[in-house]
This record gives sequence, structure tokens and C-alpha cells, in this order.
Amino acid sequence: MQLKIYNSLTGEKEIFKPILEGNVGMYVCGPTVYSNVHLGNVRTFLSFDFIYRSLTHLGYKVRYVRNITDAGHLTDDGDVNNDRFVKQTRLEKLEPMEIVQKYTVDFHKVLEMFNLLPPNIEPTATGHIVEQIELTQKLIERGFAYESNGSVYFDVLEYNRRGLNYGELSKRNIEELFANTRDLDGQGEKKNPQDFALWKKASPAHIMRWNSPWGEGFPGWHLECTAMSTKYLGETFDIHGGGMDLKFPHHECEIAQGKACNDAAPVNYWMHANMLTMNSQRMSKSTGNYILPMQLVTGENDFFEKPFHPSIVRFCFLQAHYRSVLDISNDAMLASEKGFIRLMEAVKLLQSITPNDEKQSGFNIEEWKNKAYDALTDDFNSPILIAHLFEAVKYIFALNDGKETISTKDLEDLKSTLNALIFDVLGLQAIEENNNEKLDQTLKVLIELRNQARKSKNFELSDQIRDRLLAEGIELKDGRDGTTYVLN
Repeated sequence: MQLKIYNSLTGEKEIFKPILEGNVGMYVCGPTVYSNVHLGNVRTFLSFDFIYRSLTHLGYKVRYVRNITDAGHLTDDGDVNNDRFVKQTRLEKLEPMEIVQKYTVDFHKVLEMFNLLPPNIEPTATGHIVEQIELTQKLIERGFAYESNGSVYFDVLEYNRRGLNYGELSKRNIEELFANTRDLDGQGEKKNPQDFALWKKASPAHIMRWNSPWGEGFPGWHLECTAMSTKYLGETFDIHGGGMDLKFPHHECEIAQGKACNDAAPVNYWMHANMLTMNSQRMSKSTGNYILPMQLVTGENDFFEKPFHPSIVRFCFLQAHYRSVLDISNDAMLASEKGFIRLMEAVKLLQSITPNDEKQSGFNIEEWKNKAYDALTDDFNSPILIAHLFEAVKYIFALNDGKETISTKDLEDLKSTLNALIFDVLGLQAIEENNNEKLDQTLKVLIELRNQARKSKNFELSDQIRDRLLAEGIELKDGRDGTTYVLN
């Protein structure tokens, strides 16, 4: 089967042709670890986890690199006070690397909760300062960058003068960009308003700073990804992913840096995951339409009537294509929970189905498999794949009711295919049953038996029940209101 990927650069689905046959180099922009990872981030990283799992399942050897931005994330090149790490250190009264450690741990904890596989390499911006300085020097030497008052900027106008095209990914016109930003404040150091920082001079109050040929400073946001992606994947690699919001300026700047440094396009296939909304509105702290991933799982929020298991959240997210806007709501989560439970019930039922080789199977397994893999290889179309899974679910329930038959060969094929697609590719996990209720009922019976033994003065049996339970870590406590138990 031919894998087709939608390339954001060309705006078309293209047959995937890796640089090295059978191998894939994939870089995904990771988190900026100055605050808790939000649900929209989880949607993006989960989308690329599904893509990573799919590529691996399809037989590719994947080197998956996802960075950690732990320095230099400026939202405005004209004002170093807009460094998000500096703002957060002041807010929380912590050292910058304490902030980094705190929120990197949170990021990994949340992604593990949703069963995301770790990348093969997870480099940090602070761990690649030397590489970023070297790239900046190279861009200056090649005439694509200039130093100004201790800072270094990429010369966008010079880039375009040489026949290159800043704006090719986001489809923005350079003349319009210049016209719309000419009168902005804080542009005094730049030759052109669209020039972006490669290195910024540190102000006296700026804590995160490194020595460089231009004085003490810190790297610009865009340079780190060029430095790390090329170091671990080469000057040109297969896939670069990230959220739709990174297309401009971040990914646009990465293309410019890569071409200016190496005379070659840095990436063959650009992939972008779309945004997440809640109750049909953009998620935003300022509007209050906002929820953290953990709050959705624990139920500690004002938007959802109950907590939802991480696997149900994952299942909900995968019911939308990664390039489509995904809207979550209470009704959507309840519907996903219902669908997830039915899917898992079918998987469980399949283990007890008895095959019948005397009759022909009432379901064409081979045709069904082809449709499922057609969806998977058509730009990783998870909602269509899930729809095909439920065709099999319907058949499994019919088998269980004795309305359909299946041969031994088809049964084994169906089992292995379902397990691979549900657990390996979609990354879903079966929810372990909560046995606390059954434990309560069982212990109530034992406590009643013990009370009856004590009432009939059968203290030997009464003590035996108490001691056996204690040996299993369950301590009975007799009080005025009756007998209770404590798990030790």
C-alpha cells in the first residue's frame, strides 16, 4: 500500500518517498516548558504519537526527535522582557532551571498518562547553545544575517533578493508583510521589520545568558529547531510536524534558516495538526474557557459532569482527523466513552468466540483489512479507521449472538488485526475494572458471618475470620456503630 501524506508546503496529498528507503526521520516541535502543558498541546502531541505509531506499524524504522524549548522563547524580538521564562521566574520566585524542571516533569507525566510513546531523542535548547552559535556565525558569513548592538538578526529581505521565498509555507506575500509591520515600535536594531532574532543581547536583569562572539546573550526561538533537527536528522530530513499555530513565523523561519545555511530545503513533508476547541469556542485562560488535561481526567472542573479515563480522552481525540479542528464537550466525551466501552467489549468477546469451519465466514476479513489500511495510509485518517473498526465490532456482537459464523483462520486474522490497530496503532488501553465495589460487598458478607459467629459465641470462627483478613492486609475495627475495615 502506498502511504500518502498531506504536505502543508504544497497543499496537496503526496505519495510518501523517504530519503532512505525503509527509514523515516521525523522532527516535531516540542513544548516550551514555562507552564503546565495544556489540552491543545496534548492534542498535537497525541496526533504525532499516532503518526509515529502508524509509521512504525507500516514497517518503517523511525527516528523521532521532539525538542524541549527551555530557553529563548521570545514572542517579540524587540523586547527581551517578553521572554516567557523570565516572566515565570518572577511570578513563581524560582530559578529558571527550576521552572524548566518543574514543567518538563509535568509534560512527561501528562503524556505518559495518555499513553504517548517517548521520542527516540528529546534534545533541549540549553543543551545545544554551541550549535546555535555556530549556525549564527555561518549565516553571518554567508551574508544572511547581521549583528546589531550585540544581537544578531536574519536578513529576510536579503534572503528574498537571492531568489528564495520567505513566506512559501504560510503563503504570505513578503511585500504585504513589510507594509503591515513597518511602523511597529521596538524595531530600531533591525534593518527590516520582518527580520527575526537569531541571538539576543541579554539585558542586565536577564538571568538566562551565555557567552557568544557578540557578547552575553541567549538564542532566538526559531534557531534551536534548525540546530537540533539538522544535528540528529541531517540537513534535509523526511517529516517536520507541529501545531498549526507554528506555521508562521516559527516554521517559516526554520525553512529560511535551513536553506540559507545548507542551500537545500530542510524538510520534504511539513505536517500540521489543527487546533482544539471546547464547547465550540477557542480555549483561552482569559475567557475562562480553559481546562488542564489532569482536570479532565480527575473531573475537577466546571465543564464536564464526570471524570474521563485518559484512554477515553485519547479515543475522543482520534475520532477527528489530525488536520481537522477538534471540538470537545460534555456530550462528545460521553459519546466517546460509550463508543470506547463497546469497542473494548467486542475485543473481550472475541476471545471467547468459537470458530466454525463448516460454514463460510459471514464477514470478508481481507476486504475489511484492506479498507482499514487504506484509511491508515490515506494521510493517517484515524476517524475513517475507527469507523471500519466498528464494522468489525458489529460483526463480533453478531457472532456472540449466534447470528454469524467465522472460520478458525479468519478468527485469528481478526484478532491479530484488531489488537494491532486498537492497541499498537491507536494506542488505546483497556480500562482495568474497579474492584472496590466488589471488595466492599465481599467484606460485608464476611463481617456479617463474623457477627453471627460472635452472637452464637463461636469465638474461634470469629477470630479466624478476623485473623485471616488481617494476614491479607485487611484490618477489621469494631466500634459503637458496627464493624468497619481498613486496608493496610
